[in-house]
Amino acid sequence: MDHRMNGQRVRYANGGRDHDRSLPAVVLIHGSGMNRTIWQLQTRFLAHHGFRVAAIDLPGHGGSDGPLRETIPEMAEWLTEAIHSMGLGPAHLVGHSMGTYVALETAAQHPERVASLVLMGTAGAMPVHPELLQSASDDLPHASDLMSAWGFGAPAHIGRHATPGMWAIGYSRALVDRSRPDSLAVDMAACNSYQSAVEAAKAVTCPVTFVLGALDKMTPVRKASELIDAIPHSRTVTLPGVGHMIPVEAPDAAREAILEALREA
Repeated sequence: MDHRMNGQRVRYANGGRDHDRSLPAVVLIHGSGMNRTIWQLQTRFLAHHGFRVAAIDLPGHGGSDGPLRETIPEMAEWLTEAIHSMGLGPAHLVGHSMGTYVALETAAQHPERVASLVLMGTAGAMPVHPELLQSASDDLPHASDLMSAWGFGAPAHIGRHATPGMWAIGYSRALVDRSRPDSLAVDMAACNSYQSAVEAAKAVTCPVTFVLGALDKMTPVRKASELIDAIPHSRTVTLPGVGHMIPVEAPDAAREAILEALREA
């Protein structure tokens, strides 16, 4: 689906159902170098379980027009404007990886636009390995290989995809390889330099659920403790046998965790 904002296209997935303004809104926010399709195994489920859904492409990603936003606060300001422009607020925000920071910053700076948060694959800081950061600028295929190697838990490296015939790691590589050439580097630099996650978390007053992968190497479970401690009213779901790419690795568990969080919010 397309929405026009300030003369530019915002592309989003609605799960196959037109928006019913009587239903609570859920906005899903992808991670670095990704787009709305990372949520393709969650959007339809949520849209058919009582929510109006917008899995949104951030600027310069997927089908959304650029320019890219180079910092997490700039992405959050854009998202806040999109929520208002699309008539979705207050919205439940579901973020993965970089998307968790965008969601946190949005909730901290514009609480009136946010009903709750689901933060999937996150940490108090997200330093990016120098080799991955350099490869994102110089050699996108190598960067996508590194992301896949580090981003998926061991079980995903030998198969186990929810859709028969699909390979999660191959899907992830293709998604990054087909992205705008500079998007991954810009996103990773934004994550690498963002130092305000814990402070933003302390300012959040809405319900928050953390969904973490027990085998996550990119944002290990122990690294989420600062954020969790900063939000004493939050709850945490840890998924066994799952790495960083939770929406793809464990789509059933991810959507059940999201649905439970939304129903309790």
